[in-house]
Parts: sequence; structure tokens; C-alpha cells
Amino acid sequence: MEGRKTLWQKLKNIGPGAIVVAAFIGPGTVTTCTLAGVNYKFALLWAMLFSTIATIILQEMSARIGIVANKGLGSTIREAFEENPTVKVIVIALVIAALGIGNSAFQSGNISGASMGLQVILGGSKQLFVVLIALVASILLWTGSYKLIEKVLLAIVIMMSIVFIATAVIISPNWSEVIRGLFVPTIPQGALLVTLGLIGTTVVPYNLYLHSSAAVERWGGYKDKKEAISESRLDAIISIGLGGLISMAVIITSSSMFGTGVQIKSGADMARQLEPLLGPWAKWFFALGLFGAGISSAMTAPLAAAYAITGILGLKSDLKANYFRAIWLIVILIGATVAFIGANPVQVIVFAQAVNGILLPISAILLILVINNKKIMKDFVNTTVSNILGYFVVAVTVVLGLRMILVALKII
Repeated sequence: MEGRKTLWQKLKNIGPGAIVVAAFIGPGTVTTCTLAGVNYKFALLWAMLFSTIATIILQEMSARIGIVANKGLGSTIREAFEENPTVKVIVIALVIAALGIGNSAFQSGNISGASMGLQVILGGSKQLFVVLIALVASILLWTGSYKLIEKVLLAIVIMMSIVFIATAVIISPNWSEVIRGLFVPTIPQGALLVTLGLIGTTVVPYNLYLHSSAAVERWGGYKDKKEAISESRLDAIISIGLGGLISMAVIITSSSMFGTGVQIKSGADMARQLEPLLGPWAKWFFALGLFGAGISSAMTAPLAAAYAITGILGLKSDLKANYFRAIWLIVILIGATVAFIGANPVQVIVFAQAVNGILLPISAILLILVINNKKIMKDFVNTTVSNILGYFVVAVTVVLGLRMILVALKII
């Protein structure tokens, strides 16, 4: 029986939100947050705060769609445009293009980050590690035995996260400057790419599709949809809020290297921020965590792409189906190729986050259209406040994305 649950029972039911956090706290988050702290100190903390709140808003909508419609976001997007074939084809093409490009870019960052971690631990060729990581991710996804491995790697990421938060306290930053950075939005000269990267590494388009599917697994069978949505909302706030706190801790700890002239080109460079707590062990601990975050995300991104694309094409999301495997394999191959030829893994990772920041509005707008479709959502459509918040998030990402394009074209 479902019944009314105590707060403790609801906390024990946390899950899909934690999966989202495990997906976005990968090497991209660690790298982009480190660059933000090293180069701009606390100035971009506001971008991470905005990203965290934006993620909670959008992911709550995604989970609510999964619970009410009892199907993933890809399938509901297809259903929403079923009566207009022309628009449906355009939307399907947009989603496939956005997820194909975005997830492939993200995958290159995941593989690059994991290879950086292995390089610090073992030394040797980056290209060799890129091939090895791509093979490991492919084998785990093919066999379906990745779940146990993912739990182990998630534990490694959590351990690394604890160290970042502890280090952020130990370095004793100027907390008034930290607060100013959190609540006074500024984009210093040259910081646009990193700013967009902070949003792109947190508000991840593919997580919208992943979260709705995970919510179906956890709450889709509930008869009491209100209770399920309540649990889901608590899950999103706690899990994603903690993820945002971890990301902010990375910015704060890396700010200890601000003004030192340190160039972040490798995992070893990033590990220096942990030396206040771990001393000479910082390099090894950081590298292991970076590898764990990378290999875990290297499985999550292609899997999410396969779920979303099969859903929007009206195909059954069968892990063992050849078409399902073909989608995630293509994402892995593209990501591995970019990582293999990429000159600088740190640049690859930051570029990947920025690409996702630009592509986010496509999935976010479709999400809001679906969540307001009464045929699909019945009595659980968005409130006016939720719509205002959702469109505000979309507007900010659109403005930042356009500004970056104009700067790249030297128009502004």
C-alpha cells in the first residue's frame, strides 16, 4: 500500500534525482568549475547557483511527465505533436540533432576526463586510454552488467565530493566575497565560454530524458500521482541541491590558485587544489575520482541518447535491441574520435559543456510544451509560476548562447 509516507520514508525513496547528479557531476563539471575558480575566483558562483536552481525546475517537470504519462520524455514529445505530421517530423529531427551533437560532445568530454585521470595514475599515451575507456563503456553497456560498476564508481565520486567540500572549508575563503559571487551576477572579460560551460555542465539536456525514464521506473506504477510527484520533487530538490553544493565547492577550492598564474592543462594541475587537505596524496585521489566520474558519465550519456531517440521515433526502448545498441555505440564512437584527436582534453571538455549550453533551449522548450499539454498531463500541467520560471531559464540560456555565437563571429 502506498498511503501517506513519513519524511524518512520519502528520503529513503530518493533515486532518480541522484542518477541525474551522478550524470552531471562528471569530469566536465570538475574541469569547468576548476577553470572558473582558477581564472575568475568567486565571480562565477552565481552561474552555478542559477544552474542548480534551473536544473531543479526543469528536472522536476521531466520527472512529473514520467510519473503522469508513464512514459519517457521522448515518447511524450512525439505524442504531443502526433496530430500535426509536418511539425512532428521537424521536432523529431531537432531532438535527434540536438541529442546527437550534444551527447557526442558530452561524450568526448567524459572520455577525455577519464583518460586524464588514468594518465595521472599510470602515465602513458592519452590515445591508448581513450580507446580503452571507449571499449570498457561499450562492453558494459552491451552486457548490461554496468549497474554494479556504476554503483562503485558513484561511491568514488561521492568520496571526491566530500573531499572538495571539506577542502572548501579548510582553505577558509573570504566568505563575504563568496556571498557576493553567489548573488551579484557578473561575467568578467573572457569568461563567457566558462559561464556557458557552467550552465551546460549542470543543466544537461540529456538528463531531461533520463530523469523522466527513471521516474517511470520508480513511480510510474503509483495510483496516487500526487504522492508520487511529492516524493519526486523532494528527491530533485535534495539530490540536485547537493550536486550544486559540490560544484560550488570545486569553484571555491580552485579559487585558492587564483592569481598564481597556474595553467590548467591536465588532471595533475587540477589536483593541486586538494593539497591543503590531502598533501602529496591529492594527485592520486583526484585522478581516481576524475576517472570514476568520467567512466560513469561515459556510460550515462550514450544510454540517455538511446532512450530519448528510440522514444521520439516511437520504438521500444529495449536495451538488447540492435537499433538501441546502434544509437549508443555511435555516440561512443564519435565521442572517442573527438577525444582521440583533441589537442587539449581540458579545452575539449569546456567546449562540450558550452555546446550543451547552446542546445539546451531546444529540449527545454519542448519539455515546457509537453508539461502544459492537458491531454498528456491532465490535472498536472504547470502552474503559472512554474511556467514563468521555466521560460526564464530558457530565456537566460538563449541569451548566453546567442552572445557566445556573436562573440565567436566577432560581431560584438
